[in-house]
Amino acid sequence: MAEADKAASKWVAIGSFLVGSTIGLSAGIAVGLFIFPYVFQPPPAMEKVANRAAKTVVAKATFIHANPSDPVHYGKGSATVFTDLVHLEKNFEVGPGPKYHVFLSPRAPVTKTEDFDESKALDLGPIKAFEGSQNYPLPPGTKLASYQSIVIWCKAFGVLISPATLEFANR
Repeated sequence: MAEADKAASKWVAIGSFLVGSTIGLSAGIAVGLFIFPYVFQPPPAMEKVANRAAKTVVAKATFIHANPSDPVHYGKGSATVFTDLVHLEKNFEVGPGPKYHVFLSPRAPVTKTEDFDESKALDLGPIKAFEGSQNYPLPPGTKLASYQSIVIWCKAFGVLISPATLEFANR
């Protein structure tokens, strides 16, 4: 009976080790995903618009902090939409996080996560930095009149970070 108790005790210890290791590894990965963007932020972007004076401004927008009670998901600054690109101005800033993308949305205002439908929006790509000026070329044939907002969206967690309603120059 003592041999059986030793064997059972050994398997309980191995099982406990495996369960503890799995929980610890999972928690470490989750914390790493959350903390990594805060600790290792990319430098601010400083992209310029080539031939800016010759381009036609279609719309302007100002990013807002959609949920002031959420200190993590915020945005501020402005954007200019030209016929061929969206330019986030040098005063653009969002709180850091994983897999942020810039979208054009057919809806306005977008003030909460439920207002945004990723399947109906145009994904312009991942943000290049959490602050600073950035260019996002528009795909050929984009009909800007079909869109009403620029949205910074977290694809990893499906969370609204910051919206900006477009103010068209000729409307």
